[in-house]
Amino acid sequence: MIDQAVRDFLNALEPELRRRAVFPFEAEERLNWHYIPRQRNGVPLKSMTEGQREAAMALLRAALSERGYSRAEDIMRLENVLAEIERDPETYGPLNYNVTVFGEPGAKKPWGWRIDGHHLSLNFAHTPDGIAVTPAFFGANPANVEHGPHAGLRVLGGEEDLGRELIRGLPDAQRDRAVIARDAFDDIITGPGREGSLQRPAGLALGAMDDAHRNLAMRIIEEFVGTMRTDMAEAERARIGAAGLGRIHFAWAGSLEPRQPHYYRLHGPNLLIEYDNTQNDANHIHSVWHDPGHDFATDLLRRHYQHHRHRVGHRLPG
Repeated sequence: MIDQAVRDFLNALEPELRRRAVFPFEAEERLNWHYIPRQRNGVPLKSMTEGQREAAMALLRAALSERGYSRAEDIMRLENVLAEIERDPETYGPLNYNVTVFGEPGAKKPWGWRIDGHHLSLNFAHTPDGIAVTPAFFGANPANVEHGPHAGLRVLGGEEDLGRELIRGLPDAQRDRAVIARDAFDDIITGPGREGSLQRPAGLALGAMDDAHRNLAMRIIEEFVGTMRTDMAEAERARIGAAGLGRIHFAWAGSLEPRQPHYYRLHGPNLLIEYDNTQNDANHIHSVWHDPGHDFATDLLRRHYQHHRHRVGHRLPG
């Protein structure tokens, strides 16, 4: 269970690190996610003993599927490659990821936790009415490792290849509807503090696609949803499906060619995925998965606080 894994992690910390790791659930810090190298609150892996790091990674393993855990490890591993490229091991490194806990794990009241660092930010909120697993950010630089011991590694290759296969395979008229801009956007639009900035879906509805292309779109969605533990992934699939798969829209911007800047999104009532590959000669991916209205358990918290007649003392996004 995740709550036990969080407790095991906290119990492994000495008092000073535990104080740094834990914030009230209502703290604004819970919404303070990011995917760039920067100073962070919580406890970084590099400040932990080997046993404490093992407990932190056991927590991550408890929340993710085998594929999701492997992806997280690969993203962290890429930091070694980037440290060599940039000649900056202080800024880039696989131990520059912070774990933060919000509230009391397993309590009847809401609680949550986060692991956050360069190109990886996973945010979990647990309430009596359910669990929220978004926003979830995955990035890769280099997206395709070309040299060294990790040559050939493409951590987010599925996201890239499936998106390009979908846009290229559409009939001309449908491709014209899916392409929303000649040039790719410089980055994802719904980054930290801008989670709700895309209100209306754009592009081509999945309901207008044939089965083969709709299945490609669903495989892209599964690249994200499938990173979570089985029960949480099933709950997300049910939410997405209940809102109507045909209402999800696929939009593309930029080139259809590899190593040229490109961007796409999948956007529906309970789903927003953004993928952007524009930096470093289109070899640097940023991708994010949101559940509009459900990020950070916003909807569940409103229901919880209304039911218990609590005053909401912290900002609810959205």
